[in-house]
Amino acid sequence: MMPFIDDSPSSSPHLSSKSRGSRDTLSSGSLESTKSSEPDLEKGLEMRKWVLSGILASEETYLSHLEALLLPMKPLKAAATTSQPVLTSQQIETIFFKVPELYEIHKEFYDGLFPRVQQWSHQQRVGDLFQKLASQLGVYRAFVDNYEVAMETAEKCCQANAQFAEISENLKARSTKESKDQTTKNSLETLLYKPVDRVTRSTLVLHDLLKHTPVSHPDHPLLQDALRISQNFLSSINEEITPRRQSMTVKKGEHRQLLKDSFMVELVEGARKLRHVFLFTDLFLCAKLKKQIGGKSQQYDCKWYIPLTDLSFQMVDESEAVPNIPLVPDEELDAMKIKISQIKNDIQREKRANKGSKVIERLKKKLSEQESLLLLMSPNMAFRVHNRNGKSYTFLISSDYERAEWRENIREQQKKCFKSFSLTSVELQMLTNSCVKLQTVHNIPLTINKEDDESPGLYGFLNVIVHSATGFKQSSNLYCTLEVDSFGYFVNKAKTRVYRDTTEPNWNEEFEIELEGSQTLRILCYEKCYNKTKLTKEDGESTDRIMGKGQIQLDPQALQDKDWQRTVISMNGVEVKLSVKFTSREFSLKRMPSRKQTGVFGVKIAIVTKRERSKVPYIVRQCVEEIERRGMEEVGIYRVSGVATDIQALKAAFDVNNKDVSVMMSEMDVNAIAGTLKLYFRELPEPLFTDELYPNFAEGIALSDPVAKESCMLNLLLSLPEPNLVTFLFLLDHLKRVAERESVNKMSLHNLATVFGPTLLRPSEKDSKIPANPTQPITMTDSWSLEVMSQVQVLLYFLQLETIPTPDSKRQSILFSTEV
Repeated sequence: MMPFIDDSPSSSPHLSSKSRGSRDTLSSGSLESTKSSEPDLEKGLEMRKWVLSGILASEETYLSHLEALLLPMKPLKAAATTSQPVLTSQQIETIFFKVPELYEIHKEFYDGLFPRVQQWSHQQRVGDLFQKLASQLGVYRAFVDNYEVAMETAEKCCQANAQFAEISENLKARSTKESKDQTTKNSLETLLYKPVDRVTRSTLVLHDLLKHTPVSHPDHPLLQDALRISQNFLSSINEEITPRRQSMTVKKGEHRQLLKDSFMVELVEGARKLRHVFLFTDLFLCAKLKKQIGGKSQQYDCKWYIPLTDLSFQMVDESEAVPNIPLVPDEELDAMKIKISQIKNDIQREKRANKGSKVIERLKKKLSEQESLLLLMSPNMAFRVHNRNGKSYTFLISSDYERAEWRENIREQQKKCFKSFSLTSVELQMLTNSCVKLQTVHNIPLTINKEDDESPGLYGFLNVIVHSATGFKQSSNLYCTLEVDSFGYFVNKAKTRVYRDTTEPNWNEEFEIELEGSQTLRILCYEKCYNKTKLTKEDGESTDRIMGKGQIQLDPQALQDKDWQRTVISMNGVEVKLSVKFTSREFSLKRMPSRKQTGVFGVKIAIVTKRERSKVPYIVRQCVEEIERRGMEEVGIYRVSGVATDIQALKAAFDVNNKDVSVMMSEMDVNAIAGTLKLYFRELPEPLFTDELYPNFAEGIALSDPVAKESCMLNLLLSLPEPNLVTFLFLLDHLKRVAERESVNKMSLHNLATVFGPTLLRPSEKDSKIPANPTQPITMTDSWSLEVMSQVQVLLYFLQLETIPTPDSKRQSILFSTEV
């Protein structure tokens, strides 16, 4: 089934050059450029076919579900006129009300659409079919109005008649054409819910189809009309459907609703386990998804539950030992990412070669295994829940954002809960079974579950200006952090300075954030707590208080424009103003020409060292010295972005050889100094490891024999020009000292290699695997991911060597490298 798209306004504003888009802009689901070239138009029309193919597949599955409902109707009706009826005619009419009519409507739609897609051309019309389908939505109104009565009748009939109970648990729906011999077992309850679910998704296909239908196409007005009818119908019925979508039978006169669910990693006796967690109006439930065997429908196994009145986030006993979180080494996570990128490459290659579905299915299975493993192993932030009876449970999540969201949702609901309770085994089984129907998150968040045309995310640099915030009730010490996602989990990338004693902070700080397949930017606003006695202790940790949080989707279409785009993020009554600008990887890595021979940025390293009569450029020595003086214990040093305006000010000072640069540095945030050093290496007209030697380093690191690898890598290193080699060894020594403080700064050798690898090693433009097609400047191929990972591996190799043996002549150079 295609994913549900809610047509209500999004809680997270879309990126827009205006502070508030019009209702029409919001309802389109993305900010689309009005500029349209011929290739874009051609691609859009091609996408129309793929969208319609997806609709056909979805319709086929839906028809099979309706057929499965109709299958027992005929024998049940025949038996109703005999002396031993299973159900009365009235009961049959109530339970299967309007199902035959729904089947006929969708069969006619499918039969009309199928030949048109088979005989496809860009001029093919389908709008009339969708318009007719939308005009028949009244049948769904009748079905939905009867749904609750149908469910109650079916339940009573199951209790009264064992034969019907057996029938209702074993309804068989045929599978799709590709596997027509197979059937899937479904319960009557599950199948009767399908039309309710279907009607809430009625606007999805029309949104998608309109998106890829040019305004000039004859279908456009028909599809717009169908969408209007569908939206009006949905808005009139949504209020009635939502409780039906979520409610289930509990004690008479009571209602239990699902508020939130998601996949989470639970720590069980030191082992990581994937769980599906459900927050209901009165309890918190942790379930395990059972393996599906032989076409059986999805099932859950309840691991534990806590009534919300008994749940807390406080440690039961402060002296109780906090469970030790087994951290997975970054190298292992990186190896998983490499495997994932390689498998994705193989899938794309097989698709291009049309090798057949079996090979692709096998690769997709391997991809799913690797992505599931990464999802399981990557989070390491504890989220603990405690039961009043003394039992504690620990989850691992990837960011403070999710942890705060779960706490807020649970606390809000706890205000409405007044009594404790316990469920009988039957009630617990019913509750767990209902999770299949109620779940809102249907798939583990893996790329394997995404449609082929979904964005693989952005690669490059996102410049973000955090302007200001309003809406705080009292003066506080306030700061913001920025997070972006990569490979399914979130990483903290930047932090503003603390704005003291204010209700209206004006940071106006710019950050440059590197994106690696990112789709979402998150912002969290904190109150800095300087008084240690007032710190809140949750999960056994001391933390600053989250005042608000929000996120925006990084829409590739909206970010094609190179100009700054302003947006406002609303969160818990607080509004934060941001501006964003994106530079794709291919443009960010274009070499900077040597603009001024008197400066240091964009000038060859040999020219700078010769002019300064030094072994290592002055800028490198100054930045390293300042970071070693006061930045060695800064959490995320080199990873967390510095303020861009400070970086640009330092760059200008170094370029004009400003004598006061050391004074400037002493007053600046240490992350800006780290950012200046990274920028210097990135703007070199040729990277430190040189264009000529780069391919050899990439091949050398891939050697499997460790002796051959060491010989090759060291020989290549010593082949670098002397200024490059000495500067690199100076930097290497510094990075090792940073990693020695990993327990405090959280920067391992691997983290440092991830930051500096692609900066020090880059292919020349002619050797780069960056896509050459200029109409696709944003999303990158997975071969590019592999290239970046190779660069990380090269630097990591040298960081992990205890010593680097060098010939005497080179050794002399290195011994004096820090003098001058």
